[in-house]
Amino acid sequence: MRIDRRLVILGVLLIILSMTMATQYAIIRTSYSYSLVHPSNADIRFIASDNSTDGIFILRINGTNGTTNSELILEFGNISANQNKTYTAAFGIVNEEDIAVNITHINVSADGGTDYLQISLHGDRDTICSLDASSILLWDKGSTDYDASHTVWKLAAGDNDKTTLDGAAGWTKWNDRAGVQYSLYDPAAVNGTDDYVWVQISIVPPDNADTSVSYNGQIWIHTKAYTDTGD
Repeated sequence: MRIDRRLVILGVLLIILSMTMATQYAIIRTSYSYSLVHPSNADIRFIASDNSTDGIFILRINGTNGTTNSELILEFGNISANQNKTYTAAFGIVNEEDIAVNITHINVSADGGTDYLQISLHGDRDTICSLDASSILLWDKGSTDYDASHTVWKLAAGDNDKTTLDGAAGWTKWNDRAGVQYSLYDPAAVNGTDDYVWVQISIVPPDNADTSVSYNGQIWIHTKAYTDTGD
């Protein structure tokens, strides 16, 4: 049987047309919402504890203490080249989310390339880490044994209350001079049980450290959380 080429072409066009007609396009809209807040009101927030050499908390606001232009900074003050200084509670980390948050690792990016910091997490704010069995050294003057594959400290689920630590009312308060929340309460934090942890920072410069420059940089605290499916 002989088929007219024009019929074949028409059939192909009909197939293409039917494929085109089968393609669907849709526009679906959803809303979103978030707020930019003061660092002391964030769901994972830092709280002050130890003082710097100027009598103000090490953790403080740098610049204008507004809502969206507030930057947290750690100000350690003046330290001599042959002096080692340790702050057992340079600041604390508090989880206010209603799910647990894991701290995986810490790293430091030092402006100028020189880093003399040692950073540990531990439970007892008044005890040096060498005497605190809960302590974990996460950063040692440019080196670390931890990365995103680890869970070094688990912050329990919080209560979304910026005045509490582990549900205890009034354990964090506001300080006008530093422009941050702070806590001087002593109950030790337990890894995996409490919603907060203390950060010890030691500054260990060598005797021949350059005293003609200022030492600046950023401390990066990496966290990871798993969503509760409710099953």
